[in-house]
Amino acid sequence: MNDRQELAGFLLHCRERLSPADVGLPDGVRRRTAGLRREEVARLAGMSVDYYARLEQNRGPHPSPQLLAALARALRLEEDGRDHLFRLAGRVPPGRSCGADEHVSPAILLILDRLHDVPAQVISDSGDVLAQNAMAVALLGANVGRNVVVRWFCEPGSRERFRGADVDAISRAYVADLRGVLRERPGDARVAGVVARLCARSAEFAALWAAAGSGGGDEGGGLCEGAGRRGETVWHPEVGEIALRSQVLVAVEAGQRVVVYSAPAGSLAAGRLALLRVVGVQTMSA
Repeated sequence: MNDRQELAGFLLHCRERLSPADVGLPDGVRRRTAGLRREEVARLAGMSVDYYARLEQNRGPHPSPQLLAALARALRLEEDGRDHLFRLAGRVPPGRSCGADEHVSPAILLILDRLHDVPAQVISDSGDVLAQNAMAVALLGANVGRNVVVRWFCEPGSRERFRGADVDAISRAYVADLRGVLRERPGDARVAGVVARLCARSAEFAALWAAAGSGGGDEGGGLCEGAGRRGETVWHPEVGEIALRSQVLVAVEAGQRVVVYSAPAGSLAAGRLALLRVVGVQTMSA
C-alpha cells in the first residue's frame, strides 16, 4: 500500500543526511539547510523539481519503478534502503538475483562522483545505462535508462560521434558481449528480451547475431561504445575528435561495468577533454 506520509518523511530524511560533496556537487554559497536541496535531488534523479517537491510534501503522485530507482541512486541508498523506498511507494522491490539487479551501489556512485575530469558511466551487462557522471553526459549525451545496444542498432544518428572505421568493430563487439552474457546466464530473460527486440528491429543485428552463432567472430568488450578495446575516437560538436582509451571495471556480483574514458597526459585528446569539462557540460545541459 502506498504510504505517502511515510514516503515523504523518508525522502526528507535521506535528503538531509547527504552533503553536496557526498554526491559530487559543489557546496555553493548561502546553504541555509542541512543536506541537499530539493532541486539537487531532482537533478540527480532526472525529474522535475516540482514533481520531487510534491512527493516530499505528501501530495505527490504514484511514482513509477523507474523513478523510484532513479531516486534511490540520487539519494545513495543501499539495497535495504532502496527496497524500503519501493515498499513505501506501494511497489514491489526489484529482485537481487545475480546479474539482474539494476541498482547501483553507493560505493560505485562514489567512484563516479570522484571522476570529475574524465567521462565515466555504469552499464549493466545487458547494455542498460544505469548512471553517468557529468563528463559522460557531455561526451555521449544523457542516456540513463536507455540501452546502448538498442540505441546503436535502432536509432538513427546514434553513430554520428564515431569514426566510420570504428563502426563495424563496435557493432560486432556489442553482439559478442550479449552472446557472452547469454552463455554465462542462458536463462536470463532480460538479456534474451534485448536480443529478441534487436533481432526484430535491426536486420544488421540479426545478421551479425547469426554470423557470430555460426563462428563468424567473437570479439567481446563492446558495451559502452566499444569499451574494452584499446582505443576509441569520439567526435564532439564543440571540441572536435577525441582519441580515448577505455578502462572497464567489472562488478561481477551485480552484473555491472564501470567504464572510464581517459587520454594520455599532455596529449591533444587530454587537452580536448579538459576543454570539454569547461564547455561541454554546459552545452549538453542547454
